[in-house]
Amino acid sequence: MKELNSKQKGNITEVELMLECLKLGYNVLSPYGDCERYDFVVDKDGKFLKVQSKTASTEDDGASFRISTSSCNRQNGSIVHHTYSKDEIDYFGTVFNGICYLIPVEDCKGRDKKFRLLPAKNGQTRGITWAKDYLLKEVIEKA
Repeated sequence: MKELNSKQKGNITEVELMLECLKLGYNVLSPYGDCERYDFVVDKDGKFLKVQSKTASTEDDGASFRISTSSCNRQNGSIVHHTYSKDEIDYFGTVFNGICYLIPVEDCKGRDKKFRLLPAKNGQTRGITWAKDYLLKEVIEKA
């Protein structure tokens, strides 16, 4: 099987998130072209939730995963990182081990965010962001 490039992986993440929203009974809107900071919009009873999908990478033998909370491109030969604001998107969406997550943009400071699935081996509990707090279905229902 051919190895997927990062664009293909991102497209799969986006489609999986949209499919989960559709399965929950929400309409999904997609912008024409590739010129918006969000990938798609969830229509929750007339309230539009702008979602930027991000592909998760695993860490700690699957005990946690991480997403990038910025985008990058080249300008004048240099790589420029752009963070997202509340004016641009409402949520980051990701999928890890077949489970969809939706994370409010204001919960993501910096260029990436780590989510724990299992307790830390050293017993650390402070400063941990638990993935279970961001299950897509529950976050949309509260929105």
